Amino acid sequence: MKSLIISATAAASLLASAATAQQAAAPAQPQNPGPQIPGLCVFHNARLLAQSSVGQAVDTRMQQLAQEVQGELAPYAQQLQTEAQSLQSSGASLPADQLQERRQALQQRAQEAQQLEATRENELRYTLATQRQAITQALSPILVAAYQERGCGMLIDRESVFIMNPAHDITDLAIQRLNTALPTLSFNRLQVPAQQSAAPAAAN
Repeated sequence: MKSLIISATAAASLLASAATAQQAAAPAQPQNPGPQIPGLCVFHNARLLAQSSVGQAVDTRMQQLAQEVQGELAPYAQQLQTEAQSLQSSGASLPADQLQERRQALQQRAQEAQQLEATRENELRYTLATQRQAITQALSPILVAAYQERGCGMLIDRESVFIMNPAHDITDLAIQRLNTALPTLSFNRLQVPAQQSAAPAAAN
């Protein structure tokens, strides 16, 4: 019973640490970064999510929602643990039929709690994905405009580049414009659409 809400706690930890992981230190830059290659541009999406005002707002709100879920699930874990301890201490003195009945009831409550946990965890992940999609939609025209303004012939992901001339990086420009176009997002935990929640079951 102690394992209840472990996965929800892990999900909350994942959400809370996302921005921190995205802000991991970049490799040390050489004193001479080398020549600027005409037409080559680089964009760091993870840094934009971590440093833009809307990315930070989403991260903060997701942490709040994850904490709400943990608060909702915690009483179930406590009740199940209390009942399990009670059965362990007094089970030997109970008639066999009563002991079996209480064990079955405990198992049923544990299954219901685990189902609720899985539902809330899926809701958190769906909510985060929905907000990230909204950011992507606002960011897309910003990147296209920056690409054209900078005369880019190729835009590559910063995650694929170890060391580069900083002049290639258009991330700061994208962050600045996204802060103006989409400064924040306000949202609550979203229910997963029925067709999406049923998809994993159909796949199995």
